[in-house]
Amino acid sequence: MKTTIEIEIDNLKCGGCENSIIKGLSAMPDIEQVVVDQEKQTVRFFGVPTIRESVTTKLKSMGYPEKGTLKGLDAGLANAKSHVSCAIGRIT
Repeated sequence: MKTTIEIEIDNLKCGGCENSIIKGLSAMPDIEQVVVDQEKQTVRFFGVPTIRESVTTKLKSMGYPEKGTLKGLDAGLANAKSHVSCAIGRIT
């Protein structure tokens, strides 16, 4: 059964980030209605609960890890990745 799932993320800065996240998650199977809230730093979508782990993995690979899951060098690397994703989101 599909439900609404919300994930708090790190490194969400602007509309470019939002565009990249929406494009990246919308391409995944079994995900619908992706909404990014810059103010709350959240991603919300409609899907089966078992897809949550795949979504957090995808977000992490794009530089937007689940809030509080990375520290130190890993957090710095994710932040750098988010700048690249953001730039791509601004272009597309």
